[in-house]
Amino acid sequence: MGGSDGILGNRDIERSKATIASTSTRRKWLKRRETWLVVLGVILHAVYMLSIFDIYFKTPIVHGMDPVTPRFNAPAKRLVLLVADGLRADKFFEPDSEGNYRAPFLRSIIKGKGRWGVSHARPPTESRPGHVALIAGFYEDPSAVTKGWKANPVEFDSVFNQSRHTFAFGSPDIVPIFCSAVPHSTWNTYPHEYEDFATDASFLDEWSFDQFQSLLNRSNEDSKLKELLLQDNLVVDSIAERVYHMVEDHFKDNRTTYIFTADHGMSDKGSHGDGHPSNTDTPLVAWGAGVKNPKPISGTNHSHCNFRFVDEHIHDAPTPVEWGLNEIERVDVNQADIAPLMSTLVGLPCPVNSVGSLPLDYINMTEMEEVEAVVSNAKQVLNQFLRKSYIKQSNSLYFKPFKQLANYSAVLDQIERLISFRNYEAAMKLSESLRSLALQGLHYFQTYDWLMLMTIITLGYIGWMVYLFLHVLQSYTSLPGNISRKEQAARQRSYTGKINLCGCLFMGTLSILLFLEHSPPLYHAYTTMTVFLWTRIINEYWSIRALWIYLRGRKFNYIIKLVATSAVALFILELLVNSFTDRKLYTWCFLITGAIASLYLLKSIPWRSGIPIFVCIACWFLSIFTLMPAQIPDNNHLVIASGAMIILIGLVARWLDLHAEGNKFWLSISNHGVKRPKFPMLFHLQALLVGLSSVMVSLSTSHRTEKQELLALHQLINWALAGFSMVLPLFSANGLLSRLTSIFLGFAPPFLLLSIGYEAVFYGALALVLMAWILFENTVLYLSKVKKPSSSIKIVEDHLILDHDTRCLQLSDVRIPLIFMVLFNVAFFGTGNFASIASFEISSVYRFITVFSPFLMAALLVFKLFIPFLLVICAFSSITKLHQIPRLGCYFLVISFSDVMTIHFFFLVRNTGSWMEIGNSISHFGIVSAQVVFVLLLFALTNVYTKDIQGNSTLESSQKAM
Repeated sequence: MGGSDGILGNRDIERSKATIASTSTRRKWLKRRETWLVVLGVILHAVYMLSIFDIYFKTPIVHGMDPVTPRFNAPAKRLVLLVADGLRADKFFEPDSEGNYRAPFLRSIIKGKGRWGVSHARPPTESRPGHVALIAGFYEDPSAVTKGWKANPVEFDSVFNQSRHTFAFGSPDIVPIFCSAVPHSTWNTYPHEYEDFATDASFLDEWSFDQFQSLLNRSNEDSKLKELLLQDNLVVDSIAERVYHMVEDHFKDNRTTYIFTADHGMSDKGSHGDGHPSNTDTPLVAWGAGVKNPKPISGTNHSHCNFRFVDEHIHDAPTPVEWGLNEIERVDVNQADIAPLMSTLVGLPCPVNSVGSLPLDYINMTEMEEVEAVVSNAKQVLNQFLRKSYIKQSNSLYFKPFKQLANYSAVLDQIERLISFRNYEAAMKLSESLRSLALQGLHYFQTYDWLMLMTIITLGYIGWMVYLFLHVLQSYTSLPGNISRKEQAARQRSYTGKINLCGCLFMGTLSILLFLEHSPPLYHAYTTMTVFLWTRIINEYWSIRALWIYLRGRKFNYIIKLVATSAVALFILELLVNSFTDRKLYTWCFLITGAIASLYLLKSIPWRSGIPIFVCIACWFLSIFTLMPAQIPDNNHLVIASGAMIILIGLVARWLDLHAEGNKFWLSISNHGVKRPKFPMLFHLQALLVGLSSVMVSLSTSHRTEKQELLALHQLINWALAGFSMVLPLFSANGLLSRLTSIFLGFAPPFLLLSIGYEAVFYGALALVLMAWILFENTVLYLSKVKKPSSSIKIVEDHLILDHDTRCLQLSDVRIPLIFMVLFNVAFFGTGNFASIASFEISSVYRFITVFSPFLMAALLVFKLFIPFLLVICAFSSITKLHQIPRLGCYFLVISFSDVMTIHFFFLVRNTGSWMEIGNSISHFGIVSAQVVFVLLLFALTNVYTKDIQGNSTLESSQKAM
């Protein structure tokens, strides 16, 4: 017997050792795989983030077209272009409060010798894109976003290039764009220090006029140059009148054309940039040689182009009565139409990249000359189309042409025949139709690769999410234990090699095709990444098949629960997407969530526990802050009061931590049964530091208010308070509530010292909601133990890959990463967002630094914004330990859910609109794309504080496992 027992015992020991070795090997494999997944995720998101520049921000400018020489006599020898900065149409045409019109000279021109209308600009309504549209005839090159809109990423043609000589004067930010590379230009700018026009505008007007006159005196009357005189930004009615008389007195030949307009409008608040009519509607007045005289009003529609390369505007709208111009015909144009108008008036070829349509109602020419001008305009746009078509066709193995212009040469021949037969009306209609189709063709080739690229990127994101979900299912759930793995593994090994070979062949084929099409290197990266991910997914065919069979075998109620969970998750993610533009959604979210959560808790546990009421009040309190203005108003008293509120919250948490023995719903997170701290007075020290921080806030702000210098001693104390307080939580007790309270108090001093208003109260409100979340999860955990006492903390024995104190993920656990994402975004939007850095209040960093240091100031502000994130992640880590679920598995779920938002924002990226709208769309996409790195770094940082946190449930399960 003894020998037998000994032999059996030895066998058990050997089997146990083999099991331990196998478990250790699998855990090392899992760690390597997760490291590889994180690296893959970082690379994938970095590469896919760049895709928006190949899709949305690709330059429309092409080279290689020859200018179309006009076949008509120029009605003018020279042209003066006057561009006012920020002049909106209604303020220009309507009278002032005293009933006097603001531009009497130009108004007399409108009534006596010229044409007028409204020029419709396209967002972004800024100076650079406005001048590009006026002088080059196309709308802002979206690829200029890569250079901050300051320089030309691709050189382009303009009316100035086509002229024989150009005289230009104006803004130092605008004139060099057009004239610095033009050898036949004479130009000058006013100094940069005169950019602040509120300082000495009258002096600048006189200085500018003198410069303008000196440029004019340098011209030669006998040289018959086609001159373009640009007066930017400082043109008022009197300046326009002086310029007109000076030019006419100088040349005395009545062969000069004048065009007055503006680059953009202005809102009532003095801002501009967006697509509001006050910003897009600018005045246009033309007179002089080649311009028609005023005409009585008629019902003719002057829109000559069915397809407009611009946001739709209402052209030739009813003229407001207050303008006093109802009897004179008004001709509206798109801003880019002014470039071909100027070119036609002085007989120049249109800029080769222009997309403007010639507005004939401004030009006084014979019918034959009008047809020839429109034909030249149509050919110039057609040349761009043909060039883009040729480039795309020469680089495409399978080319899809723009079918509407397949017979363009026949159309051109027909136009020539109609002109030779003097059928000018038919030739005009056919030319305008050809121009409209050419504009549509330009748009077609500009977006030619969009479908292919968007499909590849979308499939890549979906593949990444599927691959992550498969990893979570295989590594962190009980699914592998419920599915026969032996047969699956045998099949998988023989199947994987074939799939990898097919994947490599397919990837190589695509790379060869892209190489033959001369595609950019990033195209190869996009396709390689996507094919790689889907190859890995197909490799998991037997796992997916087994999962499908497993789900088919489950009860119908489980399938309904799975679908409902997916629908709720998708709803929450879409709410988060919309919250980027309307953060008031969080108010409704927390009002509704607070009510529902408290009702659920009231139904499950006694109200005397206080938890249901606390959860409701905490959620409703936090809902207030997303109604607050993003620009935080200065309120020093509120910051000081917040210090007292933070201490009070800490005292309540401390009392509950020490006296929770009688409350079974608090017991799992209390300090009961956990090793006592080495420093019993630590809590009192932390509370003291919070109080001192409030005192220093008051003291520092009073010095600034009284314009007294902040002493170096005060700055040193502030730095010491902030730094020392953040170290203290490391020495606190490792009970869940003890450590979280210490972290909350530890980061309060730096946050208070960097606060200027209500965001200090937000810090406490967010902490209350995080505590409510922990209490809710603790209640759910308690109820699950009551219902299933034997399985509540059961460790899945056949899933040896998990740690001994970690259970498998369940479907209901999906709520934890979803709630984390909501709170993570609330931490971001609760007091504004990162955009507030651009307009921060100096007092928010004044308590730490008084000398201007942009990098240090920015670092302090970013650190302040990070503190709420740290609280959320600390609470999240604590909840994963409370439930004994793998934190890294939840992290992968967070990343998967974030990429649902990433796909949505990918399709919301804009390359039109104001620069703020364009920038916001890029930043939204970039923020959610970067979460794979950002959240991981914050996890690593907070792990220093949370790695040794233990709750009573953790201790109990650890002891049972032992």
